[in-house]
Amino acid sequence: MDFLKIENRIGYNFKDPELLSKALTHSSYRREHPSEGDDNERLEFIGDAVLDCVIGTELYRRLPKEHEGVLTKMRSLIVCERSLSLVGREIGLNTFLKLGTGERHTGGEFKDSIIADAVEALIGAIFLDSSFETVNERVLDILGETINKAIDGKLFNDYKSELQEYLQSKEDKPEIIYVTDKAEGPDHNKVFFVHVEAAGVLYGRGSGKSKKEAGQNAAREALENLRGR
Repeated sequence: MDFLKIENRIGYNFKDPELLSKALTHSSYRREHPSEGDDNERLEFIGDAVLDCVIGTELYRRLPKEHEGVLTKMRSLIVCERSLSLVGREIGLNTFLKLGTGERHTGGEFKDSIIADAVEALIGAIFLDSSFETVNERVLDILGETINKAIDGKLFNDYKSELQEYLQSKEDKPEIIYVTDKAEGPDHNKVFFVHVEAAGVLYGRGSGKSKKEAGQNAAREALENLRGR
């Protein structure tokens, strides 16, 4: 694996290359190659905590007048699966992933969840390989544009959470259900179609490259329909 390429893209050279290799190793690969060491799940655990701390501190510093609720929602948008997977794609992280045969055949390198987890693992690896000051600098560089968009209100919304809040504010508080209607296309490039309903009422439909993306789009349409009434 050409570590230099990815190190140039993230602006950090590992003292222990094994940490970088581990950050890029999915559990499906480790199951097929148990003798090659651990997968990235433990590093992902550390990276998740580091991201929360770095992003939370940056928002606290840059938005002194915002209350805790706003800061929490904004941080969630920045470190959510969709945001991190977009960043992972931008730096080409998905092209370096070590995946099991089955996972690769089903397009694992294109899955938001796998890419986002690898980004968290990468952050965890940088932290363990250096210091908090260094990883803080790298996170703010790698996620800088995402942070700016969130502060400017230009980052996408978590429509499923918004819909949940909207409907739970009603007296009857209906249960929200997301139903996958169908999936089309080859395994490595599927498109999922989802609708969202509550109390037997259809509120919106959406499609996307993953069930999660399709659900977000269905929730967005539902909110547009509800607010337009």
